Amino acid sequence: MLSRLERRDNWLRRKRRLRFRIRGTPERPRLCVYRSLKHIYAQLIDDEQGRVLASCSSLDKEFKKTYKPPEGGGKVAQARWVGYLIGKRALELGVKKVVFDRNGFKYHGRVAAVADGAREAGLEF
Repeated sequence: MLSRLERRDNWLRRKRRLRFRIRGTPERPRLCVYRSLKHIYAQLIDDEQGRVLASCSSLDKEFKKTYKPPEGGGKVAQARWVGYLIGKRALELGVKKVVFDRNGFKYHGRVAAVADGAREAGLEF
């Protein structure tokens, strides 16, 4: 069985490998997703200027006001709503196309739910 440090090293290796290929531009920023054990975070990043255009998380004030948990929803439903909110914020900024950065995590579960929520809001990947 892998130790905690080995798992983290493997995750960092996957993350670096992905970031080598993925770049965000002002026309098509990078939608970066991070998931912790309790929460999910999403950011729109312009790598050329090195700045965050918009962000959203399950700790956000707007998230807590607007999120209504469905029956048996759990963290996947929260992730979908975070994706929807980041998509709405991107459209307010005039961004319609993004590059999806899964940040070394598998495209499954909560990470895929963020992508689905952003697509529902109108973003194109």
